[in-house]
Amino acid sequence: MRIAGAAKLVVVVAIFLLTFYVISQVFEIKMEANLGHIFARSALDAAARSTKPPRYKCGISKACPEKHFAFKMASGAANVVGPKICVEDNILMSGVKNNVGRGINVALVNGKTGEPLDTKFFDMWGGDVAPFIEFLKSIQDGTIVLMGTYDDGATKLNEEARKLIAELGSTSITNLGFRDNWVFCGGKGIKTKSPFEQHIKNNKDTNKYEGWPEVVEMEGCIPQKQD
Repeated sequence: MRIAGAAKLVVVVAIFLLTFYVISQVFEIKMEANLGHIFARSALDAAARSTKPPRYKCGISKACPEKHFAFKMASGAANVVGPKICVEDNILMSGVKNNVGRGINVALVNGKTGEPLDTKFFDMWGGDVAPFIEFLKSIQDGTIVLMGTYDDGATKLNEEARKLIAELGSTSITNLGFRDNWVFCGGKGIKTKSPFEQHIKNNKDTNKYEGWPEVVEMEGCIPQKQD
């Protein structure tokens, strides 16, 4: 009887040890699988972060060099969507800010610091060009000037206004016509013509919208004014 009891005890212990071994092996396999999954996800997340393209100020395509201000701007779309002007990641004018309007939209920026100075729009269809001329004359030397049209920016422009804008560095202002789309970035006291200007003529054969050409966009890096 004692031998039989001892044999039963040995069998029970053996079954217990076998069960414990199997459970531990299964648990270890699951732990390895879970850890492997975690490490794999971490590696994939790190790879995704490293391959994500960097974002530059105003969403421009590349970073500006030192002592330059990043800018991006777009003209209005027909008479529906207003223009947008961004400098150094600051949205200066847009439909969302509710500070744009029909005609020529203007943002002024300090040429040394990049700080915004003023934003205005002047109705060149049903308004008066005189306030626009006075505004242009009041701009101080060293000021960065950004302009974009919305709907129509040319009907009320006269030769004096066009000359004042040309003195800011514009080339296309002399040819700006009814419902043309135009964006421009220049400066008061500039000695040469600005490289930052885009102009699309209103042409019924090529217009994207009925009665208006497509939106014009422009981005770049404005040199900081040096003393």
